[in-house]
Amino acid sequence: MNLFFEIHKDLPREGPGDPLSTERAFQVIPDLPVNPTILDIGCGPGTQTVQLAKLSNGTVYAIDMHQPFLDQLQNQAEKHHVIKQIHPLKMSMMDLKFEPTSFDLIWSEGAIYIMGFQNGLESWKPFIKPGGYLAVSELCWLKDNPPQEVKAYWEDDYPGMKSNQENLKIIEQAGYTVLDHFFLPENSWWDHYYKPIQERLNLLRSQYADQPEAIKMLDASQREIDIFKNYFGWYSYAFYILKN
Repeated sequence: MNLFFEIHKDLPREGPGDPLSTERAFQVIPDLPVNPTILDIGCGPGTQTVQLAKLSNGTVYAIDMHQPFLDQLQNQAEKHHVIKQIHPLKMSMMDLKFEPTSFDLIWSEGAIYIMGFQNGLESWKPFIKPGGYLAVSELCWLKDNPPQEVKAYWEDDYPGMKSNQENLKIIEQAGYTVLDHFFLPENSWWDHYYKPIQERLNLLRSQYADQPEAIKMLDASQREIDIFKNYFGWYSYAFYILKN
């Protein structure tokens, strides 16, 4: 676990995403209050948190369980002059310490899989105001019958991964209305996530060259990158913008 966080230390994001996609999703929402109250779940280092504060002019509560990510967010909030709008909190997404109907908008980029997509949608719903919004990105299959190599990889790494159409049915069953959904572009993965990780992996390989267990963990991260390189187009993150 320590090596995992060393691989991910000081990265701009903890999953695929990009500023244009964050803004696109936010602009779909039609009628937020002038100064909305927002919850960013699984905020990581908070690139999107800072952007949400700027886009919304609201108050953003940002939760994560890894304190160094929250410290990184704090530094970014100060740098971008939104420190008064952002409240980083060390808190589990599985045990939210807020009153019901506290938020105009709940946001979560690339983190709801930790709860499981259906469980996350259902568990977070009570914290959204009536007529409020939920925006989440979730990994999904884009086409049927993927090649065996990529299918086996994701069955092992994220067995709960479903198709976009299956996710849309889950959303409907959870009682949300879909305002829009779209798929993250390829540069969301490369420019904003995998390239920084690849640079870190290259650096750590020499540092841990004599530690076989560490090399196995680095190989696992490299495997994820290589799978995407070979099979982009079969899967991606879908961004779902939903009304409660």
